[in-house]
Order: sequence, then structure tokens, then C-alpha cells
Amino acid sequence: MAPPILKLEAVSLSFGGTPLLDGVDLQVEPGDRICLVGRNGSGKSTLLKIAAGQVEPQSGEIFRHPSSTVRYLSQSPDFEGFDTVRAYAEAGLGPADDLHRVTYLLDQLGLTGEENPASLSGGEARRAALARALAPDPDILLLDEPTNHLDLPAIEWLEEEIRRMKSAVLVISHDRRFLERVSRLTLWLDRGRAQRLEKDFSHFEAWRDEVLEAEAVEQHKLGRQIEREEHWLRYGVTARRKRNVRRLGELHSLRNQHREHRGPQGRASVQVSEARDSGKLVVEAESIAKTYDSRPIVRDFSLRIHRGECIGFVGPNGAGKTTLLKMLTGELKPDSGSVKLGTNLEIARLDQKRDALNPDDTLAHYLTDGRGENLLVNGEQKHVTGYMKDFLFAPEQARTPIRNLSGGEKARLVLARILAKPSNLLILDEPTNDLDMETLDLLEEIVTGYAGTVLLVSHDRDFLDRTAAVTIAPADPVNPDGRWIVYAGGYTDMLAQRRDDAKAEKASADAAKAKKSEAASEKPAPGGGSKKLSYKQKFALETLPGRIADAETKIAEIEKKMADPQLFTRDPNGFAKLAKSLETVRAELEAMESEWLELEMLREEIES
Repeated sequence: MAPPILKLEAVSLSFGGTPLLDGVDLQVEPGDRICLVGRNGSGKSTLLKIAAGQVEPQSGEIFRHPSSTVRYLSQSPDFEGFDTVRAYAEAGLGPADDLHRVTYLLDQLGLTGEENPASLSGGEARRAALARALAPDPDILLLDEPTNHLDLPAIEWLEEEIRRMKSAVLVISHDRRFLERVSRLTLWLDRGRAQRLEKDFSHFEAWRDEVLEAEAVEQHKLGRQIEREEHWLRYGVTARRKRNVRRLGELHSLRNQHREHRGPQGRASVQVSEARDSGKLVVEAESIAKTYDSRPIVRDFSLRIHRGECIGFVGPNGAGKTTLLKMLTGELKPDSGSVKLGTNLEIARLDQKRDALNPDDTLAHYLTDGRGENLLVNGEQKHVTGYMKDFLFAPEQARTPIRNLSGGEKARLVLARILAKPSNLLILDEPTNDLDMETLDLLEEIVTGYAGTVLLVSHDRDFLDRTAAVTIAPADPVNPDGRWIVYAGGYTDMLAQRRDDAKAEKASADAAKAKKSEAASEKPAPGGGSKKLSYKQKFALETLPGRIADAETKIAEIEKKMADPQLFTRDPNGFAKLAKSLETVRAELEAMESEWLELEMLREEIES
């Protein structure tokens, strides 16, 4: 085992009251890929700042290898004092680092480097901060919510970039799919303590549930033991006084242990305030179009949305998702075409910029809109502190200014207000930003159980797969040209349909090309005769299925070897060879599948 390059031992930190971190251990070795998970407010970002040297713990030991370089990506990058994005990114380089890597990263992230940091959007600011953090190719890379405000192409690029890097990575993210693809170890921060799972994030939730179940059993046993000891004290035969005093002391110790146990934080418990049913047809768009500065954002798009559907919108930033959504809901008029809205619509809207939040408002004032201590939820009066508790806010937070909330708490607060409003059409624009996974699970349940209609813009692939029945995406995801396509299913279904469409188009084009070539080269046989497959084509058609199966088996074997969490640390050259081999075999498999599809179509054409 390689020596650690970063080690935290028994780190503790408290801001008064219950400790935020209580004896946390963390060890990072070269090449580690660790995801740090836990509820909002569990101290994940604080622990990352301690690892980065930006926050000092109240107790504990911290070791950083003297020759190691550490780079930290915060949720709120500071651009103060920089005139351009390039200057900001280059400021993170060391004397021996390569300036050209900054140029490469800015280009890959869609930035020129000449942008003014003061005028960046949320997504552009996140990209600039990533360029600065990744440019030095550090020994330890600490990433706090790196996918927030990024579109899907950028997230998928970042996944591949991290997988290629030699750096050890410690990452916080709410994006399940991202964590599954970049992590090899999982550190769970819960009630001030850290527990380590020597597996990637895909195994975490099942393991966490087992840990909590075992904890509940232990607490139940402890409660029964206390009951037995109390019964002995009341009714047991008197023994020697010294023994009684000792046993009474043990009982007091058991009681303290049981009383001081911090159980897991509960889940938010929410009921959506639903309005009366809308009409069966919610939205009907006919040939709508929109152009900005001669650039088509939407062109000739038609869609019918029926009551009860959940529609997902995906695409790169700037493709026009929000514009299309606003046209479909009547907020923005199309340049041409028509949009007809259904009857009895009651709309609740969650805006990705959280524009409705006034930092000086208190939580209670925001939730009640300044109308006393109660709000109407599902037709019933409910006290604001009780409603706050449903969303995991403590009663004493009622008078807390919104500016003091974390990003996840702000997202939860906006969600609380939106869901209190009676609605039958939910419009959710990037609702998953800053939410922890438990709240994401809650939002998923709300969306899937909602009787009305949901229009959802998101870059969270896992969330889309779990909720969307229909996905709308640009026809050209790389260079959007205003054409949008409707796919059945979630994000993964959309990708599968795109791959099938691309294969079918290629096979059709190749078959037509082959047919044209053969027609030009072949001479009609005397007396006629039908066209046949050549011996070589017949042999390929018979043997390709077996070769495809062999390639799939080989891919599975390589992926199994690469899943070893210690392989990269133990044998980086071997890991690189396996990765290159995997890429080669996948390319061969794709070529064989395309060849078999072309030959099968040709065979069917000849036989018909």
C-alpha cells in the first residue's frame, strides 16, 4: 500500500452545540478516487476546506506530503482582482506547470479566456473555476459540487478528464451518475463521524441502509438492557452493597449512552398541494419557431402534452431549453406558429436562479409571504414552524435570514414554497442544483406521484431516467440548429434511440452505396438470374455473431479487472494498457455490429 499524501486524524470542529465534525479520519493515497457523501449540513464542504488548508479544525492532526500539490474547487469561486478568465485560470499554475494546458482546458470548456469574470453566467463561472483547478494537474484535486450549473456535454467531458488524470480526487456531488463513473471509494459523513466504504458510489446506498438497520437493532438491544437493569434495581435480591453501587453506575452509563445517541436525520415529509384537474390536453404547439440575432433557437416544432405526463428537456447550455419551455407555457410568444394552453391550468414554477429569494427575508416571512404565522397547504391552515419541520428545518430557524442558509437549504426552502401552492402544472428548471441525495429522492417521489403535469429541465441524467416519460433534445447536440426531437423515455432511452437511429442511417447509406457499386460493376448474366450474397459475405454473416459475443465477453473481463480500486495505484501502466485495450475492443465491436447489420439488411433485400 502506498503511503498517504493527505491524512486527517481525529479532526473535530464545532460552531457551538452539537459538533459538526467529531473525530473524523480521512486518508488519501496517490491515484485515489474518493466521493464524499452526506446530508446537506453534515459538514462535507467544511471537511474539504480543512483538507485544502482553508479552515483549521479545533482538534486533530493533519498531514500533507511536503512535495504534493493540492487544488481546491469551491462552490463559489472568487474572481476578485482578475480582468479576464485566462488570467484567473493561469493564476492557479505553479512555476513548473504548463501554460498550454490552460489554453487546452479553456477551449474544451467552451471559453476563449478573454471573458470578463464579472459578467460570467453560473455555468461559465463553474467552467472557469474548473480550468483553474485542473490546469496544474495536481497530486490532490478537491472538488466541491463540480457539476453544478454544467450542461450534460460538459459533465460527460469532465468525467473523462478526471478518469484520465493521475491526480488523487476527493469529490462532493449530488449527481449520482457522475459519482458512479469517477469514484472508487466512498466516504460517508453522518452525524459528525466518517465511515469508509472500499467500493464506488454505486454500492453506497445499499450499504448505508444496512449500517442504519444494524444501528437501529443495537439501539433496540440497548433499550432492552436498560429495562432489565431497572427491573433488577427495583425487584432484584439485594446483593453486596459494593456490587449494587457498581451496577447502578453501569445503569447510569447505559442511560447516558442511550440518551446521547444521535439518530439519523429524518426524511422530509411532504404532500403536494394539488389544484383541481386541468383539461386532458395541457399544451398544443403547432409549428412554433423562435429566432434571436438571426440564430434559430426553435424551428418548426410541434408537440402535444397531455395531463399526467412528465416531459424532460435536455441539451447544452444555450441550446434554447428554457426558451422552448417558456413558449410552451405561454410565457414567451413564438415568432411563428401557435401555442394553445389547456383549461383550468394552475402553474407552479421553480426557477433555476432562485430569483424569488430576498436574502434579508426570514424563512417564516418567505414561506407565508408575510401574512402571519400560518399558510394554506392542501386547503388546511398549517403553522409555519410545523411546515418547516416537514422540510427538515428546525423551529428556531424561522427567524433566520435567508442569506445564512447553505445552497442546499435555499433549494429546499424554494421547494417548500412551490409545493405549498395549489397546482396542476409543475415547471421545474434545474430543480436538482444543490439538493442532497435524500432530498433528491423526495423530489423524485413528488414528481412521479404528482397527478398533474410536469415539465422538467435538468442535466441530472439519473433523475431524468427515474422521472421523465418523454425527453426532448436538440437534433444536433453539438451544434444546435433549432431542430428538436421528441424521444420516448428518459435520458438513457434517448441515447439508445439516437445510437439506433445513427446505426440505421449508416447501414442504410452503406447498403445503398454497396448496391450502387455492385450494380455498376456487375454485368447481367445470360438468361437473367437473381443477385446473391458472395461467399465472403455469407461467411461473415455466419461468423459475426460469434465474434461479437467473444468481443462482449472480452470487454466484460477487462471492465472487471479495471474495477479493482487498487489497480491504478499498484500498476498505473497496466491500468493504462487495459484502458487502451478496452477502447480498441469496443471500436472493433461497433464495427462488427455495423457490418452484421448491413449484411443482414442486404440478405433480407435479396430474399424479398
